[in-house]
Parts: sequence; structure tokens; C-alpha cells
Amino acid sequence: MTPTKQSTPISFDVFTAGLWKENPVFVMMLGLCPVLAVTNSVLNSLAMGIASIFVLVCSNALVSALRHFIPKQVRITTYIIIIATFVTLVDYTIQAISLDLYNKLGAFIQLIVVNCLILGRAEAYASKNTVMKSIVSALGMGLGFTLALVMLGGVRELLGAGQLLGYQIFSTQFEPWVVMILPPGGFIVLGSWLLLINYVQQRKIGKLIAMESASHCAVKT
Repeated sequence: MTPTKQSTPISFDVFTAGLWKENPVFVMMLGLCPVLAVTNSVLNSLAMGIASIFVLVCSNALVSALRHFIPKQVRITTYIIIIATFVTLVDYTIQAISLDLYNKLGAFIQLIVVNCLILGRAEAYASKNTVMKSIVSALGMGLGFTLALVMLGGVRELLGAGQLLGYQIFSTQFEPWVVMILPPGGFIVLGSWLLLINYVQQRKIGKLIAMESASHCAVKT
């Protein structure tokens, strides 16, 4: 009698990995097309983030549930069909809720189908793990992606219009940095966030090395 294969339990690290340690934007640099295109305001960033979370969670759950029935030869095609189905639902839903928001997001809603983050998680994770673990991982990745979008959108809207979510933050004397709401502003803000995050990480690594060397010196003495 062959022993049954036991699945590893779902840990909190599965969820938090996508938030920071494996953040799809700041660490893995995935899905940069919508990151640079729609993050000229917090509202657009939130809408794209929520849409991506929905597609990511639903597609990962379905791919994981069908992973034993999808032939390897057509797995990528099948994943794209599954993702496109949920993207179509999101596309019609946003169009029904707010036509203005739909026009602002433009074709980037449909481009979620070919977002390397969505397809990559289906291929690399959902096709190899249980449904619940895939959902938890997808939710963490989606929230990490949304967090990155909002961080970029907040800075760009604040400096580019002096507002956040339509509310005036700076005084009327503030001169908006128009470049921030233009495409080059996305590159500038993304590069600035990456510089800051890498600086913080290097500081932490330096402190850990200093603590380890100090402890070794204390043991030797």
C-alpha cells in the first residue's frame, strides 16, 4: 500500500511573501506596463489593483482546482482562457459601474490577460499547489501589487496635482509638477521607490553583519 502524499500546511509566510519579500513590482519587477501607465492617480491605482486581485485569486483557484485535468501540452493556452474569462467579467463590471473610470484605465484592463504576474503565478504556483494555498498566495501577491500601485499613484498625484483622491492637500500656491502625471513621471517615481527600498535593505544587511561580527568577537574574547 503506497503512502498518501501529505500537503504542507498553509503558513503565514505564504500570504506575506507577496507583500514585501517577493513583491511583484519592487522585487520581481513584474507587470510594469500598468504600473507605469495607470498610476497617475490613487483612484486609478486602486481600481487596477482590485481588478488584478480579483483576476489573480479567481484564476489561481480555478487553475489549481483543474491542475490534474489540464494536459501539459495545452496548459498555457488553458491558463490564458481562464484568465481572459475573469478579465472579461472585470471589464464589463468596471464599465457598468463607472464609464469615466473605464475610459481612464483604457486598454490596460484587457491587458491584464497578458500580465506576466497573473500568468506567471498560474504556471509557477497554482498549477503545483492546492486551491487554498493558491488563493492565499494570490491574495498576498495581489495586495502587494496593489500596494505598489498606490505608493506610486499617491506620490504622482500628490506632486502632479497637489491632491489625493480628489482632495486638495497643498495650498493653491503650490505649482504642480506636471511631469509626474505624464509617462516619464512613472519611471521617476518607480526609480525613486526602488532606490529607497534598496537603501533600507542594505542598511538592514549592514546592521546584521555588524551584529554578527560583534558577537563573534565577543565569543573569541
